[in-house]
Amino acid sequence: MATEVRGVVATGAGRPVETTTVRVPDPGSGEALVRVQACGVCHTDLHYREGGVSTDFPFLLGHEAAGVVEAVGSDVTDLDVGDFVVLNWRAVCGRCRACLRGRPQYCFDTHNAAQPMTLADGTPLSPALGIGAFAERTLVHSGQCTRVDPSASPVVAGLLGCGVMAGFGAAVNTGGVGPGDSVAVIGCGGVGDGAVLGAAAVGARRVIAVDKDPRKLEWAREFGATHTVNAAETDTVEGIRAATGGVGADVVVEAVGSPNTYEQAFYARDLAGTVVLVGVPTPDMRLDLPFLDVFARGGALKSSWYGDCLPSRDFPALVEMSLQGRLPLEKFVTERIGLDEVEQAFDRMSRGEVLRSVVVL
Repeated sequence: MATEVRGVVATGAGRPVETTTVRVPDPGSGEALVRVQACGVCHTDLHYREGGVSTDFPFLLGHEAAGVVEAVGSDVTDLDVGDFVVLNWRAVCGRCRACLRGRPQYCFDTHNAAQPMTLADGTPLSPALGIGAFAERTLVHSGQCTRVDPSASPVVAGLLGCGVMAGFGAAVNTGGVGPGDSVAVIGCGGVGDGAVLGAAAVGARRVIAVDKDPRKLEWAREFGATHTVNAAETDTVEGIRAATGGVGADVVVEAVGSPNTYEQAFYARDLAGTVVLVGVPTPDMRLDLPFLDVFARGGALKSSWYGDCLPSRDFPALVEMSLQGRLPLEKFVTERIGLDEVEQAFDRMSRGEVLRSVVVL
């Protein structure tokens, strides 16, 4: 028997979102019903609303969430009703060639719930990133539920579901940042500040934040940036080199997703340094680099998928670090809002006025 809840739906490209009735089925094989307690407003949700991810409207938006398991399918053995979970959008299969090689963070066959959630009239909904958590309840694959310490605030824990984990993991998992390294992060929104936080947390010697917005640079300092470069006033490459004794950073995280800033990241690293792309480009973008420079500068050019995280390993660890006061995740939360305020939150996010708006249910 389906449950009727309120949810935020995008009905067409560029149209304002609507809060409407959503029908959520009882969990079937491999599925879990989760009562959502908090869900961050991520830029990816805005991409969905604009039709930039897919045109499979209508979308049930929201994916950066935490909540409590209310029911599970009959064959689910690794979750219990009442578990406090962070939702993840890469539920590993355990059987694909990546998983069998011991690299489940690259799983090529991730799982989502099989049953569709629908509008009241039966129209199937496409859940954002397979989650759809701007709703009082959502149906996901059980593997998308990662148990964490229930003493954590849902508002804080849910941030690990996307942006913070993507940035933190880009620096630590993909970039391999460690004690004594110099790190530059280009683009200091939620993902970029996650990278700043990750680099600082593992002991990077220099953490250089780059952005055009002075407000974002101040936010980055709160997460551990030791240096800042205002890209509206200073050449990014020269600014990073000046902060690293003229040699460039060991790791440069590009959190914008632009060919221009990627080229800056390429030249702002030290010889044999690493570039990590975590910003998401659009399909029309092209990159033009001298091939000889790609060879001569050495090092590594990497892309980071979801911070190359393994939710079962990383979510509980980062929640524990937060509870110990070692990760100030609460600083990402600019405002707490209701379901009916998501459209306005998109506007504030587009203007750069917030780091994270979080829907609290």
